[in-house]
Amino acid sequence: MERQQLIEQLIDTEGRVAVVDLAERFGVTTETVRRDLGLLEHRGVLQRVHGGAVVPLRTSTVEPSLAERSERRSAAKEAIARRALDALVPGATVSVYLDAGTTTAAVARLLADRHPELPLEVVTHAMTIGHLLAGAGGVNLTAIGGRVRGLTAAAVGAQTVAAIEHLRPDIAFIGANGVSADFGVSTPDPDEAAVKRAVVASARRVILVADADKLDADLLVSFAGLDEIDVLVTDAPPSAALAAALDEAGTEVWLA
Repeated sequence: MERQQLIEQLIDTEGRVAVVDLAERFGVTTETVRRDLGLLEHRGVLQRVHGGAVVPLRTSTVEPSLAERSERRSAAKEAIARRALDALVPGATVSVYLDAGTTTAAVARLLADRHPELPLEVVTHAMTIGHLLAGAGGVNLTAIGGRVRGLTAAAVGAQTVAAIEHLRPDIAFIGANGVSADFGVSTPDPDEAAVKRAVVASARRVILVADADKLDADLLVSFAGLDEIDVLVTDAPPSAALAAALDEAGTEVWLA
């Protein structure tokens, strides 16, 4: 059916669709859209979530490669990164931690183009982000070492965690694979989760950057509760359940 093919294309390009939006777009009832989504979910095209559907990357241990993630929703990630940088207060923010991830890499690219009056002290364990910021004006870069995980090009392990535990950055920009009301903030890999957990515990302020297809998803390992996140920066309003949980946790939501 042509409508289902168009829905499949939207999922592929946008990463998330909403039932109400699809019903309005195609001039059909929400019940018809839900039937379409059910058939597409059965075929493995998408996964239904509250109010719509997302790309089918929600099994607890499945993790796409860095190259695959870099190509997915790049415009949304850049918009999120630009909004997230509003957290930097000139003259007050002097140290930043950048977590591994494609959205945090977008933050790094924007940082590389900034020239603040006072240089930022930037710390990361992500090899790709270190490469982006090496030699950037207005940035004093520290790279944390450890065993580099090939899938994410990020250092992991006890050495990495121990180094982070001795830091106290003003702001940490954190990436995630899932954000949900019940499970908090999660990722598929236990070693990655340990590093992220250490960053969250160390930072004075935690900014979570996550595009809409990460919302309402649970991956294998939770590394932070919603109450440990100061700001969630995303590109679509969270579902009612997630929005209520974020509000209860005292987490601000910034839309890009």
